[in-house]
Amino acid sequence: MSDLDFAIIGRVLPYLMKGLQYTVQLTLVAALGGTIFGTLLAMARLSSFKPLALIASGYVNLMRSLPLLLVIFWFYFLVPVLAQTVMGWERPPQIGAERSAYITFIMFEAAYFCEIMRAGIQSIARGQVGAAYAVGLTYWQAMKLVILPQAFRNMLPVLLTQSIILFQDVSLVSLLNVTDFVGAAVKIAQRDSRIVEMYLFVAVVYFILCYSLSFMVKRLQRRIAIVR
Repeated sequence: MSDLDFAIIGRVLPYLMKGLQYTVQLTLVAALGGTIFGTLLAMARLSSFKPLALIASGYVNLMRSLPLLLVIFWFYFLVPVLAQTVMGWERPPQIGAERSAYITFIMFEAAYFCEIMRAGIQSIARGQVGAAYAVGLTYWQAMKLVILPQAFRNMLPVLLTQSIILFQDVSLVSLLNVTDFVGAAVKIAQRDSRIVEMYLFVAVVYFILCYSLSFMVKRLQRRIAIVR
């Protein structure tokens, strides 16, 4: 332990903060995209049109049955090859690691946000749906004006908790050589042979951020319970 040099953290802090900024950015984009896509999937799963419900159910079950790391590698390495084969191009398209990360996380998280939103929609009393139809609202108007606002409020703590898990999972993009927070720490650790210092610092930052966010989510959950 006497050989540890934590002064290196101060010297490389701007580089680490740039990686943390990318991690937060990817988390926010994936959470927003996953929520929108997941809500549409939830509505499709609850649709009375069976083919649409089956397609949405199959997508959700497929994504929830695969490891995230496998999905990341599959999209980054195999999708360009499949696109080349289907389209007949001379070479596979260059999607890029960062763009692959955004698309992969939105597609993967949408399956989890879908189940959260489906539970939220089903938690709304059926009488409210009937009342919306009684005043002349269509299905989509009832969803937009009556059902979804209440479902979002009911499921907000769970959505935020899933976003915290997403924030932790973003570290997997470092395996694609993307400079997120973990990726930046790994590169510095390998360059300067300061593995313990870098990994310990990353662990402390993740703990502080995730614990603080979890504490705020619990307080929000208590406030929503009081409103009910």
